[in-house]
Amino acid sequence: MKIIFAGTPEFAATALAALLKTNHEIVAVYTQPDRKAGRGQKLTASAVKQLALEHGIPVYQPLHFKSSTEEGLAAQHELAALNADVMVVAAYGLILPQVVLDTPKYGCLNIHGSLLPRWRGAAPIQRAIATGDTETGVTIMKMAAGLDTGDMMYKTICPIKAQDTSATLHDKLAVQGAEATVKVLESEASLQHYLATREVQDEALTVYAHKLSKAEAQIDWSIDAVQIDRNIRAFNPWPVAFIVLDAQNNLRVWNSQLSNVTAGNAQPGEIIAIDKHGVHVACANNSVITLTALQWPGGKALTAVQILQTQKLNIGQIL
Repeated sequence: MKIIFAGTPEFAATALAALLKTNHEIVAVYTQPDRKAGRGQKLTASAVKQLALEHGIPVYQPLHFKSSTEEGLAAQHELAALNADVMVVAAYGLILPQVVLDTPKYGCLNIHGSLLPRWRGAAPIQRAIATGDTETGVTIMKMAAGLDTGDMMYKTICPIKAQDTSATLHDKLAVQGAEATVKVLESEASLQHYLATREVQDEALTVYAHKLSKAEAQIDWSIDAVQIDRNIRAFNPWPVAFIVLDAQNNLRVWNSQLSNVTAGNAQPGEIIAIDKHGVHVACANNSVITLTALQWPGGKALTAVQILQTQKLNIGQIL
């Protein structure tokens, strides 16, 4: 089949790489315009664009597909001229109007990193961890105009382990998403089968995964250790949980685990022990968390043993 692929970050690039190993023809790749990145703020191509260029695939980077503007209409006509059988979309970052969704022969399929209709929206991986879900997965859906409202065609299951961060779970789901896409698109007959047997989402089960903000990554010691640990893992690798040191500086918390040290009479936010396992901090309800990877301003992330050696924190200190 002739496939258009639309995506931007590494999650999408994993799926594109898998499709490139099939017998399908990737006629074009759509991705977000190059963005400034890194300390030098150099214009950087997305992971999807870099992979497409390596394989000599034409790359399109429209700003939008709005019918209300000449450039939007031009982008629509450009896409239609590709005469694709199907368009695969994964973390693309642009809203596709109905006219675009209807352009390919079989429409547009989306790779979404959750078990829909749970966790529609921008941050499904992070919200699943922060909420304490024990499993998530990938849903391949036939795209509709609403936000992740399309009919579900295929799902995979992925357990969420106690040590999973958004980074580790992202990588697992990226692989599952790629495998699921290849399965659904195994042949034109296979695609027709999954389209014919697709399932409408139950709106009563909808949960939205709202976009992350930097502000919510500040650790609140007035909640218990279980929830703080979930938040720390959910916010790794972005926006990264933090503790305010002073008006200008934050201490970034990259990882944690639940502690077996007892809180005693310590108040929430008080350091009650520092050892080879990390920094043990009292939280609400006499619970204790162990901070296992910390990063001071201007430095690199330190392991528990390195934190102990720096002697920058003290028992009894209130964070």
